[in-house]
Amino acid sequence: MYSKMKQSPFEWLSSHWFETFLIVYGLWVFLPYLAPVFMQIGWTGAGRVVYFIYSFFCHQLPERSFFWFGEKTMYSLSEIQTSWQNTIDPFILRKFIGNETMGWKIAWSDRMISFYTSVWFFAILWYPLRRKVKPLSWWSFILLLLPIAIDGGTHMVSDFAGVGQGFRDTNQWLAVLTNNIYPATFYAGDALGSFNSIMRFITGLIAGLAITWLVFPYIYQSQAYNQQLDEKRYAKIIEQIKDQNPRSAG
Repeated sequence: MYSKMKQSPFEWLSSHWFETFLIVYGLWVFLPYLAPVFMQIGWTGAGRVVYFIYSFFCHQLPERSFFWFGEKTMYSLSEIQTSWQNTIDPFILRKFIGNETMGWKIAWSDRMISFYTSVWFFAILWYPLRRKVKPLSWWSFILLLLPIAIDGGTHMVSDFAGVGQGFRDTNQWLAVLTNNIYPATFYAGDALGSFNSIMRFITGLIAGLAITWLVFPYIYQSQAYNQQLDEKRYAKIIEQIKDQNPRSAG
């Protein structure tokens, strides 16, 4: 009888929360990848709407973004300044979405691709192990968020000097620490494979893991507990019905 009782919309959503998450959050995460597609096929209005909406969730600096349908996957600050505007103002730089020659940028920066997308993929990896994985402790959660806080915070402070002018643009401090054992392209700039690029990917992944490891086990435990309460409540209702209708029990 319990399984046949009609579920309310809230109960249905509660019992299908993970599937709902994958669809709703997945649409939100992957829509920025369609912005360059829209621009390429001529749906410029739809593309610009995507860029505008996600500009509230990401800085979208072009030198820290991937480009599709162009000559290169990523462009340096100097290349963007040459092709568009010679500026170091991040509020102006972020407005550059690309062109027919350079291609069109994804509406997520490389760090946001790593962070937001990893939550979705880590959730898929977590689901088969949901009965075994315990929630991450709060201290471990904070520890895993420190890398993205430090990396993102130092980038923000560095950008106060103007994009391309700060200590995170040259990373001279790292060159001194490592005795310049790596190529100059590793230390300076934001190109794919540079120190800055690698750190944004790694810290985004770690933060995504932390979010998933903390939040999803708690949700699962809460759902399991609520289900037990519902089963007890419905079992009690059934017993009351049987007591009121003793013939039905026979």
